[in-house]
Amino acid sequence: MASKVGASAIRVPEMEKMSLEQLKALKEQSDLEVNLLQDSLNNIRTATVRLEIASNALHDLSLRPQGKKMLVPLTASLYVPGTLDDADKVLVDVGTGYFIEKTIAEGKDYCDRKINLLKSNYDQLIEVASKKKSIADEAGAILQAKLRQAAPTT
Repeated sequence: MASKVGASAIRVPEMEKMSLEQLKALKEQSDLEVNLLQDSLNNIRTATVRLEIASNALHDLSLRPQGKKMLVPLTASLYVPGTLDDADKVLVDVGTGYFIEKTIAEGKDYCDRKINLLKSNYDQLIEVASKKKSIADEAGAILQAKLRQAAPTT
């Protein structure tokens, strides 16, 4: 039965045959998985928003003339004055501290591809999270019913 607790395709008749302890474990495990999936969904949303902001920044950068004075972000809260030297090339952060020099069009394309990948992953995670949530809800309902049956009637 322990292998069924982690299974995503568990059915109601199988849950009804489980003991109270197994149902509690299944509900707790499913709730934990749903919470982890929710965290992942939030992270994907955050990353998507950041990539969309980066893509918009690349578009805005392409409209600025060479020699334009601007503030350059060093951190989220620290900006230094600078001058736009070459608006045709940008550095793209590809992760783990690696940067690649690309044209603005290639940079926008990179952002768009990453956004599409994240949206695809988001849709897949939504589907998995809803299945896990329904398993947790069904296990909770069956657990409540079994607890009511086990409770002494007065």
